[in-house]
Amino acid sequence: MKAAAIILIVLGVGIVIWGGFGFKTEERVFDAGPIHATREKEHHIPYGSLVGTVLAVGGVILLVKGRS
Repeated sequence: MKAAAIILIVLGVGIVIWGGFGFKTEERVFDAGPIHATREKEHHIPYGSLVGTVLAVGGVILLVKGRS
């Protein structure tokens, strides 16, 4: 129970600090025979800081309940 609580706390704090992740995709803009042009498009997927807070608080609650 203690290990799960610590993992939840660390995961929750990490989510609050980083706030999300991003990735890039390449999309074709122009394609005419042997000539083509592409561009990179960046996508950002935010995590909710509320989710991180709930995980961290849940971990603290588990840690306190585990000691009782």
